[in-house]
Amino acid sequence: MAGNVPELYGSMVFNDKIMRDKLPKDIYKALKKTIEKGTHLELDVANAVALAMKEWAVENGATHFTHWFQPLTGYTAEKHDSFISPTDDGEVIMEFSGKELVKGEPDASSFPSGGIRATFEARGYTAWDPSSPAFIKEGTLYIPTAFCSYTGEALDKKTPLLRSMDALSREAVKMLSLLGKDVDRVTTTVGPEQEYFLIDKEDYKKRRDLIFTGRTLLGAQPPKGQEMDDHYFGTLRPRVAAYMHDLDTELWKYGIPAKTKHNEVAPAQHELAPIFDTTNVAVDHNQLTMEIMKKVAEKHGFVCLLHEKPFAGINGSGKHNNWSMSTNTGVNLLDPGKTPAENTQFLIFLVAVIKAVDEYADLMRLSVASAGNDHRLGANEAPPAIISIFLGDELTAVIDSIENDRFFVKADKVEMETGAAVIPHFTRDNTDRNRTSPFAFTGNKFEFRSLGSSASVATPNIILNTAVAHSLSEFYEALKDVAADKLDDAIHELIKKTIIKHKRVIFNGNGYTDEWVQEAERRGLYNLKSTPEVLPHLLDEKNIKLFEEQGIYTEVELRSRYEILIENYTKILNIEASTLKEMLYHDFMPAASKYMDSLTNSILLKREVSESITTAAEEKMLSKIAGKYSELSTMADRLETDIEAAKAMDDELAQAKFYHDTVFKDMTDIRELTDYMEAYIPEEDLPYPTYSKILFYV
Repeated sequence: MAGNVPELYGSMVFNDKIMRDKLPKDIYKALKKTIEKGTHLELDVANAVALAMKEWAVENGATHFTHWFQPLTGYTAEKHDSFISPTDDGEVIMEFSGKELVKGEPDASSFPSGGIRATFEARGYTAWDPSSPAFIKEGTLYIPTAFCSYTGEALDKKTPLLRSMDALSREAVKMLSLLGKDVDRVTTTVGPEQEYFLIDKEDYKKRRDLIFTGRTLLGAQPPKGQEMDDHYFGTLRPRVAAYMHDLDTELWKYGIPAKTKHNEVAPAQHELAPIFDTTNVAVDHNQLTMEIMKKVAEKHGFVCLLHEKPFAGINGSGKHNNWSMSTNTGVNLLDPGKTPAENTQFLIFLVAVIKAVDEYADLMRLSVASAGNDHRLGANEAPPAIISIFLGDELTAVIDSIENDRFFVKADKVEMETGAAVIPHFTRDNTDRNRTSPFAFTGNKFEFRSLGSSASVATPNIILNTAVAHSLSEFYEALKDVAADKLDDAIHELIKKTIIKHKRVIFNGNGYTDEWVQEAERRGLYNLKSTPEVLPHLLDEKNIKLFEEQGIYTEVELRSRYEILIENYTKILNIEASTLKEMLYHDFMPAASKYMDSLTNSILLKREVSESITTAAEEKMLSKIAGKYSELSTMADRLETDIEAAKAMDDELAQAKFYHDTVFKDMTDIRELTDYMEAYIPEEDLPYPTYSKILFYV
């Protein structure tokens, strides 16, 4: 396949090459202007694009089209319509108009709206996003679209993402103009690394917890986990290698630049990393990637698990959001260059990010909050819940020198020597890597490492774009009236003042230590450990003001998202608790009872044969299991009672906190007990495959 990759890549995408071939020159130029500069697209251009798009799609076997959008479920949605149009002679022709390309009309009442739409207010609209290319999948032309209500409110993740990209571009261009840079547009780019688990499909089908919740609610630790560090970057199993090969092939067809693949830390865990792309395209690609990962897995007899913590006791899965800003002239605004201390442009944008992350750390934390991610954050596998920035030694020294008005002396490049003569010498990077940092500078970009593996990457980037746009806006207001001959001094003072005010968020040390928790508290940083703790901050006055001023969300849209997020959290916890209750009553407790029966029968049979035959071992085991069984029965009843109490609550926030503090505590206590019992019950009597079987398939 290697020789065919260039031909294969993007073969199912209505990309720039196809557009150049299919569109008249004037139409192509108008569309490119819309894509590159965000200008309005006229209907006559849309009609011409629709005709070319339809012809290309039909040539490639498509019979239908769909407006593909991202409602507030966190997934994607699609409604398929055929190209056919009946004629008077009983035949059909294949038609597709600019109106159909530009606008669709799905039912808006059946998607989460947080109160924006009632059931009787059903109309909604999907609107074409020309900046994200259409593609063909399984005989249908997919058209990436935004989704809004009949009254204009955004009901999706794409609309506010595009708004945030526009806001950042607007403020960055203004800032660059002060520096004498002739730039039309600034684009944010993202490369989201994706972690996942692969398990055998037959094992998955035997675990109702995996089927209903995506994670195991019961399961004792296997004799071997990840403690030997032998799985990370280890040799790929043949089945996994075959899966990854087919996955790359499928992703490349859709123009998704899958670049890196490897085993992750935990057994059965893996990672895929793409090359960065424009943020809204990267978000679309990541949604499509997660879907394709699952479909390809089925063909190989696997199930792909994207839950943040499918297995207790081993690492969960995250998603690293590599974020940067680039001008339309090809300049990366976060590239320090060879002399970062003298690079004014870089320093302005760097401190704008520092200021943004410090001022809106609550929103940054909120952007990665979910029931699944609560299991990961703060454990020794993911960054802590405290949002901080890692800059590395050199940039920290630059920041310190500006704050203290000292001349920065750049350290010499360190030539690395391994002690083996045959290995070429190379120079060391100017920063180390800090895997405990939520937000780390990694050379010419920031890596937001707190995202959960199943989440859309839209929300973190909406908040990051918006917060940085706000910083740049304030910088511009502070500098716009400064005389040209005094601008350099004013910029220096602005950077210095910003560093002094916001340096508390910079931390290069070990984020896993208790000392950092105490230090962060002393600095006044947020430590929002759970989703119910962080969600109310969405409606803080400063945050509502931020989104309204930058034109990202209205207060109505923001409140709707709060309602959806908190309702989603309680629904997930209820499903998990109800699933555990069902597993206890239908599966685990009958299995434990059956084992106790077999022990009892063994004791009785031995005694029948001869009183001299010892039954001490059976009696000891029976006593162990019976005592725990009685405890488990009490706990199961308590769980059932607490589930009903939670359901009866009217206050949504109080309900979410009750699920977190009480119901989840019940589930944790039950798991500790069942995992203890599982270690003694014969595997053939257990109602589900154990971790030893699931994680260590051949």
